[in-house]
Amino acid sequence: MRARFEHDLRAEAAEAGLEPALLELINIRVSQINGCAFCLNTHTRAALGAGESPLRLGVLPGWRDAEVFTDRERAALGLAETVTHPDDATAQEAAYAAAREVFDDAEISAAIWASITINAFNRVSILSKHPVRQAAMPNPVVH
Repeated sequence: MRARFEHDLRAEAAEAGLEPALLELINIRVSQINGCAFCLNTHTRAALGAGESPLRLGVLPGWRDAEVFTDRERAALGLAETVTHPDDATAQEAAYAAAREVFDDAEISAAIWASITINAFNRVSILSKHPVRQAAMPNPVVH
C-alpha cells in the first residue's frame, strides 16, 4: 500500500513541477521533527541518490540560517514544518505567503500533500518500531 501511494504521490509531484530532491528534503525535514529514524534513513539515502549533498543534509535542521538552500526549497521546508506543527496560525500564513511567491497552486498542493504523507508514514514507522539496520558494507581492502 505504501509503495503504491508513494509512487502516485511522486508522479503527481513531478507533474506539478516539484523535483525529486526537493521531495526528499521535505521527507527528511519532517522526519527530523518527528524523530522517525527509519524514515530518516530511507529518505537520506534517497536524497543522496538524487544528487543531494552531505553538506546540505547536515545543515537541514538549520535551513533558515544556511545560505545553501534556494527560495523554492525554503518555501517547501516552511510549508513542511507548518504542516507538521499546524498549531501556529501566524506561521501557517507566513509559510503559505512565502510559498505563493515561488510556487504555483499545483506545486503548493504537491508540497503540502508530500508533507502530510511523510507525517503519516512517520507515525506508522514509529509505532511499528521499524528498525534501522547497518547497511552491508564491503570489507575494506587490506594491502
